This record gives sequence, C-alpha cells and structure tokens, in this order.
Amino acid sequence: MSFDPDAVETIAFDSYGTVVDVTAVEEPLSEYTDRAEDVSKLWRERSLQYAMVGNAIEEYDSFYAMNRHAFRYALDEVGVDLDEDEREDVLSTYHELPVFDDVREGMERLHEAGYDLYIVSNGSEDMLESMVEHGDLGDFLTDTVSADEVEQFKPDAGLYRHAAEKIGVPIENVGFVAAGWWDVPGAIHAGMQGVWINRQDTLWGPYETDPDLTIETFGDLADELGV
Repeated sequence: MSFDPDAVETIAFDSYGTVVDVTAVEEPLSEYTDRAEDVSKLWRERSLQYAMVGNAIEEYDSFYAMNRHAFRYALDEVGVDLDEDEREDVLSTYHELPVFDDVREGMERLHEAGYDLYIVSNGSEDMLESMVEHGDLGDFLTDTVSADEVEQFKPDAGLYRHAAEKIGVPIENVGFVAAGWWDVPGAIHAGMQGVWINRQDTLWGPYETDPDLTIETFGDLADELGV
C-alpha cells in the first residue's frame, strides 16, 4: 500500500527515538565512563529485545522497569560500575529527553490543519506524561496511548489496534510515524499507514513490505499532507 494523504484523518507518533532523542542519555553517562555511546546503544537495543520477548512469552512489566534492567545489563557488559543511586540518576534522564528540532514546528502545522495528534508508545504512562510536559507538547497532542493500557508492546498488532479503537477512527485512516525499523512494519501489519522517519540514516528491511512513506522530518509529513 502506498501513502494515501486523503485517507489520513489522525496522526499517531511513536515517542522514543521519534519525538525525543534517546541518545541524550550519553551526556549523564559520560560523567562515569568514556564509553557512554557504547552503553547507550546496548541499553536501547536490550530494552527493545526485552519488550519483544515479553510479548512472545506473554509476560508484561512496565517499559520503565524493563529499561532499568536493560541499563544494568549494558553497564555490566561494558564493564561500568555504578551504584544504585547513580544508575537511577541516569535512568531518570528518560523523563527529560530533548525533543528533536523538527518536532514542534511539524506538530504545530499538522495541529493547525485540523489533525488530531497522538503518541502511541511502549513507554509507561508516567514516562509519557513527563515527556509531554518536559517537551512542551501538550498544546498539540490530543492524547497519549501507552502499552500499559493493554500490557502489550509494539510491534505486536494489539497496541496499534487498541490505539485506533481509542482514537475512534478506522485503523486505515491513522497515519503512524516512527523511526523504529521494527515499529513501522508493525503498524502496517496492523492496518495503519506506516510513515518511516529515518532519523539514523539506516537501512529498511529485510521485509517484503516497504514503508508507505519515508520522511526525514515532521515537516516533510506536513508537506505530503499539503498543510
């Protein structure tokens, strides 16, 4: 399916890596190690793996709790020794991650054009609340949808379908925007129009399904929608 701008009634965004920059954890990490980038990458990868395994074995814990476990794993693997207070201090960065430069302007254009905007995220409800508040995004967003609501993580179809039900529009009328190479295929499989924002200049695949639309900024999406 190719992107159909006329069919898009509502736009949903992933959060971490799409709206806010998870690599910002490298700054507080750099106070403790010169391998902050290595820890950050392994931490992120492991947290996503935990979510996918949780889906597969039908076990659920909040993403923040899994993020804590993933962080400890990454520190151990790289050989960085932090005490519990230091780990919690770095982990709390997830409540204050910076918004990518293109996000507010792009959301403002879409909001002013009449689109309802949502966040659909694996993040726990308190994480999303702090992200919206810290990022000053409340004026643009209608609501957030957390994995906590269904105890199921993306890319399982359940969270995308729950989001469409909560939003109240047919799932094919939701444009879903994410940077995750794993997230957009999940949304397409569930029935949404999948928009891949390639923030890391990486490769897509290896899937038979391509993104319905590939963009570099939120402004590109506004352009595609003619607003």
